[in-house]
Amino acid sequence: MSNPAILVIGSGLKVYREYLVAPIARRAKAAGIDLVLINNLKPTWQRQYFDEIVVANVFDSEIMGKAAREVVARRTVVGLMCWDEPLVLDAGLLAAEFGVPGLSAAGVRGCRDKERTRAVLTAAGLHQPGFELTTTVEQARAAADRIGYPVVIKPRAMGASIGVVFATDEAELDEAFHTALSASEVDPGPYRASAIVERYAPGPEISVDGAVHKGEYLPMFVARKHSSDHPYFEEVGHVVDANDPLLDDQELMRHLAEAHQALGIENGITHSEVRLTDRGPLIIEINGRLGGDLIPFLGRTATGIEPGEVLFDVTTGQRPDITPTHRRVAGIRFGIPEQDCLLKSIKLPSEAPGLVATSPMCEPGTVLRLPPGGYLARHSFVVCEADDMQTCLERLETAAALVELETEPVGPADPDAPFAMPAGLLDVDE
Repeated sequence: MSNPAILVIGSGLKVYREYLVAPIARRAKAAGIDLVLINNLKPTWQRQYFDEIVVANVFDSEIMGKAAREVVARRTVVGLMCWDEPLVLDAGLLAAEFGVPGLSAAGVRGCRDKERTRAVLTAAGLHQPGFELTTTVEQARAAADRIGYPVVIKPRAMGASIGVVFATDEAELDEAFHTALSASEVDPGPYRASAIVERYAPGPEISVDGAVHKGEYLPMFVARKHSSDHPYFEEVGHVVDANDPLLDDQELMRHLAEAHQALGIENGITHSEVRLTDRGPLIIEINGRLGGDLIPFLGRTATGIEPGEVLFDVTTGQRPDITPTHRRVAGIRFGIPEQDCLLKSIKLPSEAPGLVATSPMCEPGTVLRLPPGGYLARHSFVVCEADDMQTCLERLETAAALVELETEPVGPADPDAPFAMPAGLLDVDE
């Protein structure tokens, strides 16, 4: 008789997710639970962590669902995990179908559909911007006139700030809408080919990764986000401070708990993005998964909280322990070229003050394009730690400056070309 099993939908790439999978595998082995992976690629690094691997097209809802149901038909599945944004909706609905702990059907829809998030949180009386779902530029113009400029136009269901564009007036809106709609058409789910127009909310942006156990919201760590200048919102880095005073901000944490309750989120880990406005916290979105961009790795480095173990606990119906075991500051800085280019070679530092990790994010021969011609034009990252925020930021600057690139310029992107999905999106989406 086989062991009970946890079903995992999509593994992600090694450099972005192995730190998460390894502790999950250790906890599963200790509990006598098998890990069964359904993944779209043939296994490589995953073999040492999973007891069974099923290769299937997880980006096709019907194929992924059939593969999952076949596993459930021959195994006792006690939990289901997923941390890739495009797969979260189908995975969450399958968890509800199988009767195992999950976000809930309402919760996962509320997370994945940004329009629904806005509508539910507005109805719950939480601070939200004016917004409207649009499918044509004429609708977008009318919506912006009603809402009031400046506005942000964003795909209904994408990640990593891809296709998110700022517009100060109607002269900028048409191009911004075209960019957002083109990005939305890549989404494989039911929310494609539409864009949300919403009033821009100024203020610093943060993210909060938290666990949810039977509806109880348990914040783990706060990340301070560093983004590029308008009109685009490319994320260039994050910093997690285990002593961040926002963790003790009762208004912020109450706001997040009320939002999770309103959306009907029951069990799992969420990644909430928040603007700190002059009217208080404003939730930009709540994602039904761990943060991307290695933010959970930063959280582990800064606090000692093991996100893989927390995910294992909520997946198996247990209340996780989110008590920090140490208090440090950890940050990540992404290398982004100053202009569109062809990457010919890259050399990363092996030593630098506080350096924890570094890795290339693309291969030589890759064309890197900045928005709107491309997104996530990242050639590498560095992760550093320190005892305080200022030292961590200084160490990130030092380490990033040690990255050596050889590039050559490329011509402009074809404005009529279809939107190109960045390589590695499923593993770095924020």
